Amino acid sequence: MAKHLPDQLKKLPGGALIQHGPLNDRIYLMKLGHGGAGTLPADLIAMARQHKYSKIFVKVPAHHSEHFVREGYVAEAAIPQFYKGADTGIFMGYYLDELRATEPNAAVLDKILNLALDKSGTAIASLDKDLFARQQCEEGDVEEMAAIYKTVFQTYPFPIHDPSYLLDTMQNDVDYFAVESDDSLIALSSAEIDKSALNVEMTDFATLPEWRGNSLGIHLLLRMEKEVRAQGIKTAYTIARAVSVGMNIIFARLGYTYGGRLKNNTNISGKVESMNIWYKAIS
Repeated sequence: MAKHLPDQLKKLPGGALIQHGPLNDRIYLMKLGHGGAGTLPADLIAMARQHKYSKIFVKVPAHHSEHFVREGYVAEAAIPQFYKGADTGIFMGYYLDELRATEPNAAVLDKILNLALDKSGTAIASLDKDLFARQQCEEGDVEEMAAIYKTVFQTYPFPIHDPSYLLDTMQNDVDYFAVESDDSLIALSSAEIDKSALNVEMTDFATLPEWRGNSLGIHLLLRMEKEVRAQGIKTAYTIARAVSVGMNIIFARLGYTYGGRLKNNTNISGKVESMNIWYKAIS
């Protein structure tokens, strides 16, 4: 039963913010905190062993990454100018189970990546404004939003199936966007803004099955870029399912750069999958 519950956010001494739990079977270091690296790399390994997790995933400034390398963490992706448009962000993995570090479908994922890269910069058709409208979601939309996420994703690394979670995040630095048709929401996305680092994760893309093929994700991403640019955000990025042809093509077409692959990183759509990092300077 515990594997179906959302992983928990926890603030550690020194201010580090982690998410951990059996759903993703990992610890995710989301923010390093004011205490710096210190003993944190070893502390996370001890915590992962205690909980019998098979992976630790960390996101840290490059000048702190050496502390993690010394403990056996491996860099999997990087985003230049990730922190305040200056410092590089390094995404690292530590594997407590060698099977978690193995990608049996690596050749397929490489093929999907190359397909996306071949589409980089290709032309984008305008949104049919007679059929679709873009909007920023409001608090009254959360029930309809949760229903869409339940339809599209069997599992997800964060509890977006829960209207109360959507409402809480909407009130705290996450802007949700939608495409609607005939006054009904049919596609969603979110911009998870880190104002202290001046970056934004473009995430939570979901289009109802019957509306796929209309490039709605691309137009949501364009809208989000416009909104966060106006807020002074410097770098946009995403952690996209490596197996998703459509999502990787969306980011490639809009000029995002591939930054690396996180092996077996995230429980999404019913199983743990590898994820691709894409980034773009938008200031």
